[in-house]
Amino acid sequence: MSILELILVAIGLSMDAFAVAICIGLNLKKADLKKTLVVGLYFGFFQALMPLIGYIFAVQFNEKIIAFDHWIAFVLLGIIGGKMIIDGLRKEGYLGGVEKPDTAAACPVVGCGCPEDEKATLSPKAMIPLALATSIDALAIGVSFAFLQVHILPTILSIGSITLFLSVMGVKIGSIFGSRFKGKAELLGGVILLVIGVKILVEHLGILVI
Repeated sequence: MSILELILVAIGLSMDAFAVAICIGLNLKKADLKKTLVVGLYFGFFQALMPLIGYIFAVQFNEKIIAFDHWIAFVLLGIIGGKMIIDGLRKEGYLGGVEKPDTAAACPVVGCGCPEDEKATLSPKAMIPLALATSIDALAIGVSFAFLQVHILPTILSIGSITLFLSVMGVKIGSIFGSRFKGKAELLGGVILLVIGVKILVEHLGILVI
């Protein structure tokens, strides 16, 4: 695999994380360097870890990985995105009243009703499921890396670094427009997560979408 091919694969793998990072940025009051790096490190770490796992266990779990990775990602993103949509609709007054502005921004990523603390948005409870769901698709890529006999260490480091960078950029991009979306940010984020989940499922089931 050439360097250009590796970069293209890394960018392709990081697109889901990039989209979710934009959603997170939309919900952050202030996307400072520390917060953007936290998001980038979560996504970058998992995006590098999954191909490594797939690479190591390629022979033993090849068929199982290909058969179930898309369903796991779809279910995780569906649950998280569906919860965000429901909470977003509720906050917009469509499902029984509008929440106070400060409460609406409490835990926008997972809509779990956490205390009014912005740190909840980037807590492990919120970030790990998102990072796992957006990177689990890379398990099968790790299997292909094993068959292609690539040098796995520089490969996963490249994937993790590119994902980290694009995730940081995604948070920044999302934060710029956050004040404009306000209460609608959570609804938008949920829709995007569901779309990503459906995309992963469609791609793996081989369904032709025109």
